[in-house]
Amino acid sequence: MTWIDRLTLFSLFDLAALALLVCGWLWIGWRIENPPKGRPSVSWLMADFRRDWMKRMVERDPRIFDAQLVGNLRQATAFFASAAMIAIGGGLALIGNTEQLAGVAEDLMQDSAPAFVWEIKVLLVVLFLSNAFLKFVWSHRLFGYCAVLMAAVPNDRADPQAYPRAAQAAEINITAARSFNRGMRATYFALAAVAWLAGAAALAAAALITMAVLYRREFASQSRSILLRTPPRSKGDTAS
Repeated sequence: MTWIDRLTLFSLFDLAALALLVCGWLWIGWRIENPPKGRPSVSWLMADFRRDWMKRMVERDPRIFDAQLVGNLRQATAFFASAAMIAIGGGLALIGNTEQLAGVAEDLMQDSAPAFVWEIKVLLVVLFLSNAFLKFVWSHRLFGYCAVLMAAVPNDRADPQAYPRAAQAAEINITAARSFNRGMRATYFALAAVAWLAGAAALAAAALITMAVLYRREFASQSRSILLRTPPRSKGDTAS
């Protein structure tokens, strides 16, 4: 059986739901990283806070608190990378044993599709998880770069290299966070892709729900409202 013949095993609704999932994943990522003017996403707001963090780090002595923060961020990326790797292994094992999956699906949904169909559906989940794993690993590496740059910031705030080095550390930190967020989004859409096992309608619904959840968290959440609040200036800030 050729690939063309195998594609006919999927209905137009299956292909449309798959296109919706992939396009939704690409669109929501682009919209979060390129928000409309005057309506920043949480990721954009947090980038400004990361820049402020590095400016405060120059003035903080000792900088143990900052080192602990970066260490915690690296631990989070390592945890999710490990979880993604385990999930990938489970998915690959499932691809090699789709007979049981097909039997369960036939009992639950009265669907007697060939094993190839189930393999493709599981492979889609594995592909999203693989993308998430690569993003988490790169984020972990970048947070390591950030730690090195932070260590290179002079202790004397009057040093001409102090704030430029801190700005470099901030941008690497932001890049690491961007990769981490991309990995999280890929994980969310991997969970949405699991719904394809229940049919095209379930996949389309899961894709729409995932996009709606991500959009709300980035553009209409309570945490975003808190980040947008402007704290009152202290007397020292007003005098300056």
